[in-house]
Amino acid sequence: MVSNEYFFSKNQANQAMTSTLAEFLGTLILVLLGDGVVANVVLKQTKGHQGGWIVITVGWACGVAVAVYCTAAVSGAHLNPAVTFGLASIGKFPWADVPAYIAAQMAGAVAGAVLVWLSYLPHWRATDSAADKLAVFCTGPAIRHPLANLTCEVIGTALLALGVLAVLAPALVGLIVLAIGLSLGGPTGYAINPARDLGPRLAHAFLPIPGKGGSDWGYAWIPVIGPLLGGVIGARLYQTLWF
Repeated sequence: MVSNEYFFSKNQANQAMTSTLAEFLGTLILVLLGDGVVANVVLKQTKGHQGGWIVITVGWACGVAVAVYCTAAVSGAHLNPAVTFGLASIGKFPWADVPAYIAAQMAGAVAGAVLVWLSYLPHWRATDSAADKLAVFCTGPAIRHPLANLTCEVIGTALLALGVLAVLAPALVGLIVLAIGLSLGGPTGYAINPARDLGPRLAHAFLPIPGKGGSDWGYAWIPVIGPLLGGVIGARLYQTLWF
């Protein structure tokens, strides 16, 4: 006879697996649609070439909203290590589950970036600029100033974490991302998500993209550390104001 403890632990394991799968798929969708709109705007000979910053920010916002709608009921739709860290820092998410969530988010981000590469396969060779190719995958500063760039990422992600905790509605999360992109996205491209930046940057490094150039690893720490700090600050601010 199998004990009740066995069934309880098995159910917990199944729930954990379902949640991490949702985080993987949700982050994949987020990056596929988000990096996809960047590809549509910056790569040559696409239907959306030179669509501009507004198209990119709206596309990213819609991509986030779709991803959150798809996964909120299963995993809580973190889709972002900064959100996961922020929630754990105020006791709203168990620290023991943080590594699995972040691993799923990173894997989903890499997979989403690979799908963008496949979707725009003929356009990489048609595009001359290595910088434009890199911009499809990850963020970069308009003016390279590490302290200012880091500060911008901290502020943007703190606002994201605060907003996500306050609204708890997928469409409104997309609206928050749109507002951040329009208002604070200019200096750094508003990564506000370590997985969204680092995962596709890794994909850029290993994918066979003609004339791609380097992956700018000297900047890569800023869209990782900045959002993690910002996520904790935003969550703490929410906790202070509402609890």
